[in-house]
Amino acid sequence: MNTLQVAEQLVALCREGRNVEAIETLYAEDVVSLEVMDPMQRVEGREGVLGKAHWWQGAHEVHSAKVEGPWPNGDQFVARFVFDITQKATGARVTMDEVGVYTVRDGKVVEEKFFYRT
Repeated sequence: MNTLQVAEQLVALCREGRNVEAIETLYAEDVVSLEVMDPMQRVEGREGVLGKAHWWQGAHEVHSAKVEGPWPNGDQFVARFVFDITQKATGARVTMDEVGVYTVRDGKVVEEKFFYRT
């Protein structure tokens, strides 16, 4: 798959709430995930990214999710995610608005990097 095909498939799966499936099928074994904040500022490997996704799902109640994009450029694309969530640990309900920049090589996501206000 080329970058646009990967991008369109990833966004479609995320719109359906199938984020874990997107990681399992579209991410390279040695993918790197970069976040703004700890506890998972840098996670390496598909299994690590899957672990991060499972942690996130367990730590938040999602009231609604919106996924926009993709917007491709060369071997990269951007997608925007807006989540209305409640953090289970604190009970705080917040809107999470972030942009993900993805790099694709050989038909797989090799890096994801998220940008959001802290």
